[in-house]
Amino acid sequence: MKSNHKSVSNIYQDKNLYIIIGVTLISVLGVMSLNPILPTIGKSLNLSPQQIGLIMTSFLVPIAIGTPIFGVLADRIGRKKILVPSLLLFALGGTLSAFAQDFRSLLEWRFLQGIGAASLETLSLTMISDLYGGKMLTAAMAFNTSMIGISATVYPLIGGGLAQLNWRYTFALSLLAVPLAVLISTKLKLPKTQSNAGHFHLNTYLKETWSSVNNSQVIGLMFAVLSLFILEFGACFICVPIVAADSLGASGAVIGILLAIMELSLAFFASQLGLFARKLSETRLIKVCFVLCALGLLMIPVIHNVWLLLLPMIILGAGLGIGLPSIQTMFARLAPENNRATFMALNVTLQSVGRAMGPALAGIGFGLLGIQGVFYASAGFAVVTFVLLSFFLKKVTQKNDYKALLPSDGHSLH
Repeated sequence: MKSNHKSVSNIYQDKNLYIIIGVTLISVLGVMSLNPILPTIGKSLNLSPQQIGLIMTSFLVPIAIGTPIFGVLADRIGRKKILVPSLLLFALGGTLSAFAQDFRSLLEWRFLQGIGAASLETLSLTMISDLYGGKMLTAAMAFNTSMIGISATVYPLIGGGLAQLNWRYTFALSLLAVPLAVLISTKLKLPKTQSNAGHFHLNTYLKETWSSVNNSQVIGLMFAVLSLFILEFGACFICVPIVAADSLGASGAVIGILLAIMELSLAFFASQLGLFARKLSETRLIKVCFVLCALGLLMIPVIHNVWLLLLPMIILGAGLGIGLPSIQTMFARLAPENNRATFMALNVTLQSVGRAMGPALAGIGFGLLGIQGVFYASAGFAVVTFVLLSFFLKKVTQKNDYKALLPSDGHSLH
């Protein structure tokens, strides 16, 4: 492996990046591929609507609990030693779910699969942070986010297509984690860190992590990621379908197109983030994100033709595509080397909290303000976030471009 700096364009020739992107794609598989087939599973097993919801809850609960735990373990014993068993457990849980004969066993195997999924998103972000720095880190995070946007469009189509044959076939997609685990074991090159050396003291480790988190920049980023996911999973995923269906008479297919356009816009603008980052810092890009979100949300209540909703959905996708990888890049730059996985796990945990809070707050807002009021309130929330970020976020020191390849950084690939 060469020890010189690589250009941003050349990171797309780095096989390490594609293996890590594979981890990201597996991490979203367990939700995105199953969303469209939940009613089919419900009919097959004769489930109530409440029971159908538990199929997803049983998968998400162990992720919420396990993410910070696996972050600590990854810092302690190494990324691969957590990642490979996690992928195999994910595949096992999904395969057993495919053979579940009753509701209880399906929940049990989904819970097992959720344990396997708990470390995946955190470790994909952590490994990108291990390997890259500077604008290359921004480009890698943007590529990762763009793949999430594309998968959010493609996975429901694949999952729904397989369910036309039998809903159990959709769970077979989890077997893709097995060859990925083999690739990680044999091909993935990560930098050696000093986190595995010496004696590990949990109290010292937690104090160091808290010291890194307890500053205005990190607090600002924590609020930014929480706000972004509240807006996405509240206003975008809950309220847009409601206003499209109830006020504009949109069918389910049209609503699906609107949400798909938002995800494709997210993927496109995330893929172009490297170009934007040449002109603007990540701090400014995050602020632009919330301006775009506010603009898109303000447009929706005054639109009276369902197809005109495509414009605000594109704008919202642009905001998300610009904002999310910028936030993750800044998180990565602020993460201390020996505590990096735990630090990135905090980011992923806040995403989970935002996913849960968004629909709940949207429901409360709908009851108090009506559907149009929710969009105005959400736009106001985006503006408030913009103002608070102007106070919290400071200039972040840039790190070296491809840290793992530089002997002066004290790393070597293995």
